[in-house]
Amino acid sequence: MRFIIVTGMSGAGKSAAVDALEDVGVYCMDNIPPSLIPKIAHLGGIGPESSSIDRVALVIDARGLRSSIGGKDALKELLDALAELDREHVSYQILFLDAATEELINRYKITRRPHPLMGRSDSLNRAICQEREMLRQVKERADIVLDTTLLSASQLRSNIHELFRSDDPEKDDFVVNCISFGFKFGVPADADLMFDVRCLPNPFYDVQLRPKTGLDRAVQDYVLDSQKTQGFLTRLYDFIDYMIPLYRHDEQKSQLVIAIGCTGGKHRSVTIAQKLSEHLKNQGLRVITSHRDIEKKKL
Repeated sequence: MRFIIVTGMSGAGKSAAVDALEDVGVYCMDNIPPSLIPKIAHLGGIGPESSSIDRVALVIDARGLRSSIGGKDALKELLDALAELDREHVSYQILFLDAATEELINRYKITRRPHPLMGRSDSLNRAICQEREMLRQVKERADIVLDTTLLSASQLRSNIHELFRSDDPEKDDFVVNCISFGFKFGVPADADLMFDVRCLPNPFYDVQLRPKTGLDRAVQDYVLDSQKTQGFLTRLYDFIDYMIPLYRHDEQKSQLVIAIGCTGGKHRSVTIAQKLSEHLKNQGLRVITSHRDIEKKKL
């Protein structure tokens, strides 16, 4: 039996992720106290038809980590539980759901639900920051970090389906996360590989293309209709194809984050990230594509 530990920021989409996991046959248990994780693992099966269950998702969030002041004791309990799983050679993955603080604030304003830590903080922003610090060590240990800032509910569901679609416990769970971004807004801190495409033709200087994005065919045609771009893509594909087996097998990474950056993260980087994602999917790899800054305005 394999275990998926689902955790992350409150409001980042854990409930939607659990629904999607259930769609692909994963048995889900919500709001599990950390101390129960090893006990559940030792059971080796859950429910009346436990023999048919090969994957179990355990949802751990701020509700389960707020039992002691600051969550410090409970967090240690979670880390100790993971250490015990490691000692027992239990197969598990940590899926961490995250989102930008501004987006989390907007989601809470829309739903009007209280944040789990609001009783200890005098503002929603401070509660989110407190939770982010509380979960920092868990995020650092995560096998897969999924940023839902720009994802719709259907896109999140699709990504979860793509990540966990296989019922074969021997199936390789390696996933590539292709992210576009704008250098104006800072580089992604979790990128394993980063490529600067500011040298490619820039649609920003075409007044008709400026309001569009790299998801629009006209922008893609503009960027791709260049020998520079085609030469870049050829070499990019060759390099990534060479590196993936090294990360996947030699380093045994379960997630590879590839960041593609241009000036504003709206045109060139989006186009190249889309093309790279298509290339990798054609090779049978699991790919998540996200565009961090596509909706941001230029400074």
